Amino acid sequence: MKIDVLTLFPNMFTSVLDESIIGRAKENNIVDINYIDIRSFSKNKHKKVDDYPYGGGPGMVMKPEPIYRAIQSVKEDKSRVIYLSPKGKVFNQGLANDFSKEEHLIFLCGHYEGIDNRIIDNYVTDIISIGDYVLTGGEIPAMAVIDSVVRLIPGVLNSEESFKDESHYNGLLEAPQYTRPREFKGKKVPDILLSGNHKKVDEWRRNESLKLTYKNRPDLLEKINLSEKEKNIIKNNE
Repeated sequence: MKIDVLTLFPNMFTSVLDESIIGRAKENNIVDINYIDIRSFSKNKHKKVDDYPYGGGPGMVMKPEPIYRAIQSVKEDKSRVIYLSPKGKVFNQGLANDFSKEEHLIFLCGHYEGIDNRIIDNYVTDIISIGDYVLTGGEIPAMAVIDSVVRLIPGVLNSEESFKDESHYNGLLEAPQYTRPREFKGKKVPDILLSGNHKKVDEWRRNESLKLTYKNRPDLLEKINLSEKEKNIIKNNE
C-alpha cells in the first residue's frame, strides 16, 4: 500500500509512524508512507496557505489552490482521498478494514478553521472523524487512522490472530489479558487460563468479552446476533 499525507506539519508524523509496528512495515516495504508539506505548493512568496473566511467569522481558512496542487501531485486513478474533520463519518473498525484493502490512500490534514469547501466537494472521497470532539488539526486523527489501517495489511503483524481477537474486530471488546507472574500483589491470574483447556479458555474469553462490552459499550451489543446463552450471561451480569 502507498500512503501520502498532505499536511502543514510533516515533522509531527516521523516521531510516531516511523516507530514500532508501522516503522517495521515501512522498513519491510509493506507500506510506503510519504509526508508532503502543503506549503511547498503555495505560490505566495511567504508560502501563505490561508485567508480570511468569506462572510466573516473567526479564524482563517486554508486556501484551495495549494491543497489542489498537493493532491494532484500524488493522486492516481485508484487513489482514495481522506479528509480528517469532526464533520465526517466517525471512524470504526469496519472503515479500517475497508481502507486496508486499498492500493493508495491520501490523507488530507486541515488546520485553522478548516479548508475551502470546494476541495471537499470536488476532490475528497471520504470525510472521517475520530470522535465527537475538536482538535487543532487533522494530523493526530490521520496518525490514528493510519495506525489502525496499516496493522491490518497482510504481513504487518506476526499472525492474523494478532488482530482477529482484538477489541471491535468481531464487534465486541477484547477479553482481559494476563501474563507472568501468576500472582501480583495478592491478585491471581484466573485459573481457567492456566488449565490448558483451549475450548474452555475460548469460552471464558467470549463470556468476558460480552460482560466487558455490556459494561463499557452496551451500544455495540445491539449490532450483534447473540445466542440465548449469551443473552443470559449478560442478564446475569446486570
